[in-house]
Amino acid sequence: MLAAVNLNTATKEELMSLKGIGNSKAEAIIEYRKANKFKSTEELKNVKGIGDSIYKKLEKELTVSNTKNK
Repeated sequence: MLAAVNLNTATKEELMSLKGIGNSKAEAIIEYRKANKFKSTEELKNVKGIGDSIYKKLEKELTVSNTKNK
């Protein structure tokens, strides 16, 4: 299994590697985290264009942390 994608540190390319996340959604995630660091993966649903269905498909592939160590 691949390492989980950290919503607080992932590059645009890493975000786009997730199923259902294209260029515009990756940019929206990055803009959201600039204003509000993610405290939980569930906050991804607050990003424009990402709802429950996309979140449910991705939740096991996501993590949040404030460090770049992992």
